[in-house]
Amino acid sequence: MLQQTTVKAVIPYYERFLTRFPTVRDLAAASEEEVLKYWEGLGYYSRGRNLRLAARQVCEHHGGHFPACLEELQNLPGIGRYTAGAIRSFGHHLPAPIVEANTLRLYCRLLGLQGDPRSQSGQKLLWEFAERLQPARQAGHLNQALMELGATICTPNAPRCDLCPVSRFCRAFEREEQANIPMRKTRPEVTSLVEGTVAVQHENTWLIRQRSAEERWTGMWDFPRFPLSALPAAGKLSSEMALAGHREMERYLTAQTGLRVNDLHDVMQIRHSVTRYRIRLLCYATHAASQPRETRTLPFRWATLLEMQSLPMPMTGRKFVDHLLAESR
Repeated sequence: MLQQTTVKAVIPYYERFLTRFPTVRDLAAASEEEVLKYWEGLGYYSRGRNLRLAARQVCEHHGGHFPACLEELQNLPGIGRYTAGAIRSFGHHLPAPIVEANTLRLYCRLLGLQGDPRSQSGQKLLWEFAERLQPARQAGHLNQALMELGATICTPNAPRCDLCPVSRFCRAFEREEQANIPMRKTRPEVTSLVEGTVAVQHENTWLIRQRSAEERWTGMWDFPRFPLSALPAAGKLSSEMALAGHREMERYLTAQTGLRVNDLHDVMQIRHSVTRYRIRLLCYATHAASQPRETRTLPFRWATLLEMQSLPMPMTGRKFVDHLLAESR
């Protein structure tokens, strides 16, 4: 859970997750849909899917216990070099190098690394350095201390070098180059997108579909959602633009579901980010004038808003459901 998420954000999810899945066998026995529901809101949902798959492999091939061998650990779904080292050192107290955001920054400054730490040569140097630091026993204590040192003292900005217990070994401190080390990560170019999602109502139910393996939020349920390439990513929509958006959504719905609808009306807008994309999501609502055509690649179902409370949904879909629930009261 701590991969690409802060400790503060993770704690309530962690506690809830461990209450429902207290053992690896409990997690292995759960459905993907239930695991995604308990992961809802954390983002990067492939982590939750891989965690469940890894639990199943641990139960099937390792007797319900995580192996201590780094190679065996890295053969489990979703477990790379860093996570394998964390499991081996924290769970088994055996030596294993760890290079993550905090230790990467700490090691770069200790070594005075001027180049890109994320390059092949930079990674090789840092992992070799981390390997050399490992003690024969209680390696987990050292790794936790190094990660904590990076998180609280050797911070990205204004590191507290006067409090650092290893500053006398630090080349960046010696040369007063802390502000320039490590080399800043090049940020990917941000792409702006406009998408539309529509809540189609039939009596007291709404049309939702499960997102496929080729899409964002695989396995989660959401209202039908489509790109709206003709609309601007920012600014107020004119009446002509709004009408064009309505017509485009209606065409998508008919083409992909066989569903015909009555006039769409605007409900709300949600702005959110997914990796390098900044998305303007236009939310519409309408009533069905026909039944949808279910296909193997587009599994649809009708569900009440209350039933959706127990289904895993991306946060944008959850916000839309909450808005519709509030309007219905």
